[in-house]
Amino acid sequence: MGFALSDMTLTSSAFDDGGPIPTRHTGEGEDVSPAMSWSKVPDGTRSFALICHDPDAPLLSPGTYGFVHWVLYGIPGSATKLPEGVADYVQGVNNFGNAGYGGPMPPAGHGTHHYFFWLLALDSEPDLAPGLSMWELLDKIEPNVIGANRLVGTYSRS
Repeated sequence: MGFALSDMTLTSSAFDDGGPIPTRHTGEGEDVSPAMSWSKVPDGTRSFALICHDPDAPLLSPGTYGFVHWVLYGIPGSATKLPEGVADYVQGVNNFGNAGYGGPMPPAGHGTHHYFFWLLALDSEPDLAPGLSMWELLDKIEPNVIGANRLVGTYSRS
């Protein structure tokens, strides 16, 4: 599976691209999702999906890599932002085994991890059940992705 980056931009008021994610948005803090906003949406966008993935985490099982922290979908195409701690839309399951956001919590002493927040623009409004994993979601929406971009935050524990 692959997506080419588009002109769409994804930003957060909580951290800069490539910058550290504040403790408030991690498993060591309040574990609340950061606010997100986007612009330069592709024409024909009817919905969005958002994923947060840590590719620096140790392998989970054969055929997968990293650790999924958030799977959110069913975001209407008219949306341009998500508030901090968003509880709307359809929550998928993260690798903690929970629905919703689970913030960074790399193993102590494991170095700096990179957290990729991916925004995917879709040309459809698929009716998807809650609780999809990242891989299930990507399998279902890949043919409808018309734009994608990412925001990367970092976090480490001593």
